[in-house]
Amino acid sequence: MTNPIIPGAEPWSHIGGGQSGALVLHGFTGNPSSMRGVAEALAAAGFHIEMPRLPGHGTVIDDILTTRWTDWAAEAEAAYQRLAQRATHIVVVGLSMGGALALHLGAEHPEIAGLVCINPVTMPQPVEITDMLRDLAAGGTPVLPGIGSDIADPDATESAYEGTPVEPFRSMLIDGIEPLSHRYAEMHVRLLLMNSPQDHVVEPVQAEYLADRYAGPVERIALERSYHVATQDYDKELIFDKTVEFASRVVAH
Repeated sequence: MTNPIIPGAEPWSHIGGGQSGALVLHGFTGNPSSMRGVAEALAAAGFHIEMPRLPGHGTVIDDILTTRWTDWAAEAEAAYQRLAQRATHIVVVGLSMGGALALHLGAEHPEIAGLVCINPVTMPQPVEITDMLRDLAAGGTPVLPGIGSDIADPDATESAYEGTPVEPFRSMLIDGIEPLSHRYAEMHVRLLLMNSPQDHVVEPVQAEYLADRYAGPVERIALERSYHVATQDYDKELIFDKTVEFASRVVAH
């Protein structure tokens, strides 16, 4: 039996008016609702849109327990290929782990016109951290307290899972971020990097880590009024505007 999708967490595919497309990717334990505003702003600017619901996300937490980085990366790749059927110039936009997936796609597809990373996960973690996660899972702790809804605006809520699944989290770090971090120095896709100085989920130093190692041109914007889920926070309109401006500019090159 398939668990129902959380209202608002549905994937979204939109047919635009020209040759430009945007792939929009949500974060770990989140779902497409956190990125809907970004996707709609890009759609309003004429972009074709693919916004997938990553495997295991947007339903119940039990569904994510068996998923790994390879599952999420495969869905991001499949969504990219769907978009490439109707768009010749593509921008990839991602929040948190979605930002890491955007970077992964940028490394795999140097033809991508631009990447927009919002509070991305970028840094490998010490082996002590990944060993601790392994031991927790082996010891019968499959889920830790949740990381969702880190938002400054008291009137906004992210419909993320209430827990953090341990083995999927470890997979993101070991299978995803660790190998990806060695590729930044080879990447030349234009990058817009937006991050919150007050992020309680992904340390702001992770944005610095990426910017310091990235080979291509990097544009930076500080999200001074927002926490981690900045796409639903006080700076959301700034994010929407800057994403559309950047995406429109890089697809025109």
